[in-house]
Amino acid sequence: MKRTLGGLGIVTLGKLLDAGKALAAETVAKIAKSAAEWKKLLTPEQYDVLREEGTEAPFTSPLNDEHRSGMFSCAACGLELFPSKFKFDSGTGWPSFFDYIPGHIETKTDYKLIAPRTEYHCARCGGHHGHVFKDGPEPTGLRYCNNGVALKFDPQNT
Repeated sequence: MKRTLGGLGIVTLGKLLDAGKALAAETVAKIAKSAAEWKKLLTPEQYDVLREEGTEAPFTSPLNDEHRSGMFSCAACGLELFPSKFKFDSGTGWPSFFDYIPGHIETKTDYKLIAPRTEYHCARCGGHHGHVFKDGPEPTGLRYCNNGVALKFDPQNT
């Protein structure tokens, strides 16, 4: 609805709010499982990283050398996180991405080391994936440094 005030066009608040909905991130339904259920579904390495916030050794993931077109998803619940077009070689030894699918990652501050870091998790299952740093390429300048064991790659999904 458009109204005029002194010859100026004014858009109502309702229209402005509706326009913002198109820009909002997808809302992801949460899932919860017991530790025993996760242990049945995940390998010991996956459980350590995804549920205990562990870190795999650098340069050990075959996903470092994955360059095909496709989708990287959470190994625990299958939520799509990173299209391959967001992947880049950071030289750090872990699969790295400069962006993610909006709404599919949540962050929190990690104080396990001396300096606080931003840790990120799968928005659906809460599985730990890695940390985000401000040393990535354009257009975001961010590096989502992911444990490869926490990801699954699907070359058919582009």
